Order: sequence, then C-alpha cells, then structure tokens
Amino acid sequence: MLQFRSVFRRFASSQAIRFKEYGAPSVVLKRESIELPKSLGDSQVLVRMVAAPINPADLNAVQGNYGIKTSAFPATAGNEGVGIVEKVGSLVKTLKAGDVVIPTKPGLGTWAQHLVASADSLDALPFGKDFPVEYAATLSVNPCTAYRLLSDFASLSKGDVVIQNAANSTVGLSVIQIAKARGIRTINVVRNRPNYEQTVDALKALGADVVVHEEFFASHEMKKILAELPAAKVAFDAVGGPSATNLSRALGDNGSLVTYGGLGRQGVTIPTSSLIFKNISVKGFWMSRWYNSHSADDRRKMQSEVAEMVKKGQLKLALERVKFADFSAALEKSQTGFRGRKVLLTFE
Repeated sequence: MLQFRSVFRRFASSQAIRFKEYGAPSVVLKRESIELPKSLGDSQVLVRMVAAPINPADLNAVQGNYGIKTSAFPATAGNEGVGIVEKVGSLVKTLKAGDVVIPTKPGLGTWAQHLVASADSLDALPFGKDFPVEYAATLSVNPCTAYRLLSDFASLSKGDVVIQNAANSTVGLSVIQIAKARGIRTINVVRNRPNYEQTVDALKALGADVVVHEEFFASHEMKKILAELPAAKVAFDAVGGPSATNLSRALGDNGSLVTYGGLGRQGVTIPTSSLIFKNISVKGFWMSRWYNSHSADDRRKMQSEVAEMVKKGQLKLALERVKFADFSAALEKSQTGFRGRKVLLTFE
C-alpha cells in the first residue's frame, strides 16, 4: 500500500502528460518536461502529486468529448488525484504546506508530477495521512458519484430496489457496496463477456443481489426475477442506448432514470408508455456540477462518510497501480476491456 510522505524540495522542472490537440489518447498524449514557476501567485498552491487514476472522463476530455473544454493548448491531462501541498501563495489561508489535497474542479491536469492551481480548486482531505493513498486518489469522483446517486434521486429505505447498468465499473461497484450498507437491494446489469461467471461471483461477493447480462434482460427468466422483487425506484445509467431503455422498463410508477455517463455513445430513448402510464422521470447527473454548486462543508461531509466506509471495510475498489514512468502501458491497460480494475498512476 502506498503511503503519504512529505518531501519538500526545490523543483525547477517537472514532467506531465500533455496534449496539443484533441484526438485519440494513444496518439496525442505525450510525456513532457515542464517548467515550474519561480514564484507562486498570491492565491496559488504548488502540489506534488502522489497518485492519479485514469478515468473514462479523462480520456473523453482528451478526445474533446467532455463537458468542459481545455482553455489553451498544450494542456495537461487528468481530472482527479491526490497530492501534498509543497508551497502556498501569500494570501492562501485555507491550505498549508504538508496538507493532503484533492481537486474539486475538473481540468486541473493531475497527470503530472507537480501542478500549480488556485487554492479554491483544492480541498484538504478531512481524514489523515493514514488513509490509503489509492482510495484518496479515487474517492472524489466515482465513490462520491455512487453516494450522490443513492442519496439525491429517490427516498430509499431498507428493502427498496435500485437497478443499474455498467455494474462492474468503479461507480457500479461503489453503488453495490453503499447500497448494501444501507440495506438497499441492487439489480446489476453487465455486458456479456468471456469471464462473465467470474464477474457475477465478484459482484455478489461485494453485496450485489441480482447480476445479469444485457442479452438476458429481455428473457422470460428476467421478467420473473423482476416480478419477484419490488419495482425499482431509481435506475442508474452509464451506457445509454438500448441498455438505458431496458432500465427504464424495469422502473416502478414514479421512478427515475438517472444518466451519469455515455459509455455506449448512444442517446437515451424512453418508451412513451413508461413516460405516460408509469410517470417516470429522466434526469442527468455530473459530479463536477455538484462540486461547483455545493459548499466545502457539503463536500467534506460526503467525503468523510465515504472515507468512513473505506475504513470500516464496507467499500472496496479494484485498483491496479502503474508507475508514472510507464504511462504508455498504463494507458493501454486502462482501455482494455473486461479488466475490472481501474488503473492508478503513481508518482512516488
């Protein structure tokens, strides 16, 4: 397990993964040396990065298919991660040297040995340096997305049912475990794959109640499974296309379909009958928008609750560490299907 170490040095240069135009990540992303500023702006912070994940949203941003666009090229890739403050500007009061921090805004460029950012774009972690680095680096987006999905779109009580696709993604795995801790039952849809049975076993070991693949959804057996459970109050969609349509059909009256990703690169189509006769609603969720519209206290409360689940062993993530120097291998691993583990760049 990685450990946080406060190492204060004077750096004139650093290395970062940068791109000069939008395009295929394997083509446009390059590891380059960058110069660090000789002095910080009054409200700026110098952060030594410790670890940063490779998320699908990061690759979408490199391709130009994300909710925000880079302000200027060349740009440093990466939206999430964890680091240690090395130096702060003269007017910074919220952070100090030695603080462990995570980004609260996308586009900071976390795939770098160092980054310089405005202090108001970083939060000091509300838990100490004994917290696992791997989880600190990946906590702010995927597990917190799962937390919000289960908290904000339906009044869920013990025994209620939710349904989701992309159930073996990091968000999906987090939904399963947070729901389990709350006594909420989950129906989980995954793509059919060579290691399907192994995937089913892994998800059930984390607390999944039902696991099926997409092709099974229209079967008589699936209709029987749905009939034996209370109707799902909310569905979480990260795929779009026919998969989202299937989820909407499984919702009960007044249920909600919440789309938070578009892995299938297809639009969301809802049957007219579901909208009229079941009165379902269709909503979207973007974690970055939530961060921008909520206070530091709100963020800290959420992060602390998720971190407490990690400490209690109620929330586990499948992660694979790859050294920053081996970025090309890390990028290839992150785009390989059916792996079931998130790639984490490490800078130590």
